[in-house]
Amino acid sequence: MPQSEPQLKDQKLYEDLRKEGNSKEKSARISNAAAARGRSSVGRKGGESGSYDDWTVADLKKRAKEIGLTGYSKKNKSQLITALRNH
Repeated sequence: MPQSEPQLKDQKLYEDLRKEGNSKEKSARISNAAAARGRSSVGRKGGESGSYDDWTVADLKKRAKEIGLTGYSKKNKSQLITALRNH
């Protein structure tokens, strides 16, 4: 059975987040949470995520593996960061 396209509850917010450079997964998660709980409550909930620039190459590769990226083993740090941000 083919997997259906996920349903977005706030398409405009999703598109705005994608234009800012957020990943598809993160944009969908935020836009759906905002539609369910209200935009202001979503903004207050989360903390600050550390910058990928502060991560080690080993940690970046581990994260790339966790989210299913391919070809990460041959990438340098800046290429890994770009790939993770664009995932």
